[in-house]
Amino acid sequence: MSGVHVRGAPPVKARAEARQRRRRRRRSDSDQSVGPLKWSRSRSTSPVRSPSRQIFLPVEMEGDQSATYSVDDALLSSGFGRFQILILLYAGVGLIAEAMEMMLLSFVGPSVQLEWKLTSHQESMITSVVFVGMLIGAYSWGVVSDNYGRRRGFLFTAIVTSGAGFLSAFAPNYVALICLRFLVGIGLGGGPVLGSWFLEFVPTPTRGTWMVVFSAFWTVGTIFEASLAWTVMPKLGWRWLLALSAVPSFVLLLFYVITPESPRFLCMKGRITEAMEVLEKMARLNNVQLPSGRLVSDKNMELVEISTSSESTTLLADAEENDTIIEDKGSSFGGTSIAKLLSPKLLRSTVLLWMAFFGNAFSYYGIVLLTSELSNGNRICAKEQVESPHSNDASLYKNVFISSFAEIPGSFLSAMIVDRIGRKLSMASMLFTSCVFLFPLIFSQADILTRVSLFGARLCISASFTIVYIYAPEIYPTSVRTTGIGVASSVGRIGGILCPLVAVALVHSCQQTTAILLFELVIFLSGMAVSFFPFETKGRRLNDTEVVMS
Repeated sequence: MSGVHVRGAPPVKARAEARQRRRRRRRSDSDQSVGPLKWSRSRSTSPVRSPSRQIFLPVEMEGDQSATYSVDDALLSSGFGRFQILILLYAGVGLIAEAMEMMLLSFVGPSVQLEWKLTSHQESMITSVVFVGMLIGAYSWGVVSDNYGRRRGFLFTAIVTSGAGFLSAFAPNYVALICLRFLVGIGLGGGPVLGSWFLEFVPTPTRGTWMVVFSAFWTVGTIFEASLAWTVMPKLGWRWLLALSAVPSFVLLLFYVITPESPRFLCMKGRITEAMEVLEKMARLNNVQLPSGRLVSDKNMELVEISTSSESTTLLADAEENDTIIEDKGSSFGGTSIAKLLSPKLLRSTVLLWMAFFGNAFSYYGIVLLTSELSNGNRICAKEQVESPHSNDASLYKNVFISSFAEIPGSFLSAMIVDRIGRKLSMASMLFTSCVFLFPLIFSQADILTRVSLFGARLCISASFTIVYIYAPEIYPTSVRTTGIGVASSVGRIGGILCPLVAVALVHSCQQTTAILLFELVIFLSGMAVSFFPFETKGRRLNDTEVVMS
């Protein structure tokens, strides 16, 4: 094999002269790179080889417009300012709406049962159909928002929730009420979409803390609903409670027109110009400057890093970039997303996350329901239970109102530990501590002990539930983030469906100890599942690619 040489010169000397010519050409090109580098489409700062020619990009390009930055870089430079506060308030109203629609189930069921002479099974169906609807909605709205945008996802959820929730107040009979509450459940299933939307505007270093603040709006909703029921139900009845509880969902529709799309989603779909407009608006409201250069998707940056990692893989054709974006746009409705969630890279995380969501939902809603069932200890099975319905109602409102305040210290506790000791250890410690609080109820159900134990258990389980909603979107790439959370939330809704049918049924049959043991087992297994999560996400950037994080 003959070497490349200059006629009349030895091969070694020819190669040295060729190297010198290349250095001079590189210096000349670097001197001319004062504007946008239109002579290359590469985003890399390393040499990019093509079959026909070799192009070198300058290594140092301070202040050059061809420098690039990602959405994470823009968020980091912007910080958490007025723009993010407005996003937080809007998403928080959505979470308040969801909490109110869920908490009213504790008040509406008994009143409807008395008015329409329903059986206990028919009463439990009013709660169960909401969870069935959420099971369907959580998956459906997740797929919609991953394919068509976060804004479109929570628009449809607000329309369905507000419309069906308000019409529930005018239900003429039991069947109509069941159908309308089922539709409300479908709308409520889109709650995780708002959480993902808010998360994608938060800078990485403070993401955990601000997600806890966002989750605190759920506590606000539960306390507000208990207060509303305490005020409205005795005088106006359950229909007014249903109508007034739909107001926050209408507020979401009122301010929808001014909400921005997630810039991370726009970048993933190749809509860089629209993403830039959102980030520029964010910078103006926060009175900061965006990083110099041009915005690129983290996915494309990942491709460039892979393509320049070794000299044997430096070829990056334009077709590869185009194919990447076309692949995202061509995803079938849900099928491809589910396949990605169950791919070898994400299978372990997905299955363990499902277990955590099931356990948290089963335990949280079970403890909420048990608050009214166990507050009077073993007297729940006494013959004298049916004395004064109004007295029982007042006690119910008071117990739910007081127990709801357990979530306030739970929110503060999760905010303090989530960014200090990490997501995994925070969740596991809260779940196992909840087991400790419930343990005394196996042996005794005295009034004071029951109140303290359920208060402490709800504090811990609400903190764990808050953190799992922070961890879930951090483990999935942008292309399947809301679908992944939606499916996990759907699995959690199965826990919500089974809880009143299994655990509360045991209490009604005077098997309180068996019910407590069941909760202990479910919470303990959830804690073990959290302990086996494959990686910690504290301090990590959100992942836009399908690269395994280890």
